[in-house]
Amino acid sequence: MKKIIILSSSVRTGRKSNRVALYFQKYINAQHWGETELIDLKELNFPVFEERLKYLKDPSESLLQFAASIKEARGIVIITPEYNGGYPASLKNAIDVLYSEWQLKPIAIVTVSDGAFGGMQAITSLQFILFKMGVWTVPALFPVPNIDKTFTEEGEAIDKEATDKRAEKFLSQFKWFMDR
Repeated sequence: MKKIIILSSSVRTGRKSNRVALYFQKYINAQHWGETELIDLKELNFPVFEERLKYLKDPSESLLQFAASIKEARGIVIITPEYNGGYPASLKNAIDVLYSEWQLKPIAIVTVSDGAFGGMQAITSLQFILFKMGVWTVPALFPVPNIDKTFTEEGEAIDKEATDKRAEKFLSQFKWFMDR
């Protein structure tokens, strides 16, 4: 069975993007596409990046588990908010601490914002960083604008039918990459 990581990248107090992570975990599980694991960077509480994992003398158990989960994953869905036109430092920190674990992984990117553009400004820099690391970024995108009007705190889509239709289209490309 394929292991699919849902990576919730915001560690901010009052964050809202985790709602979308919960939605995608439920949606993928309902489609029986594989075993999902929700990795919440807020729960892991990594220290600020000081060196790649392979060079750390005494890495934390949570960092070792994170690395193992990423390495074992067949694909990863990153859920990221947009802060000031970019993605959060917590995500950059989690990306930079690993290297070979990310390589040749299909990664689908979901962006979230309070505003009307759904975090689209964060996409370009995130795709570029992942590309430089040898990741296969899925061309389809899933921007989520106006998060308060589109998802509940429990990860339920307000307009379930329309959201599920978008998710199906988005994830079909992700699935195609994972099946290669």
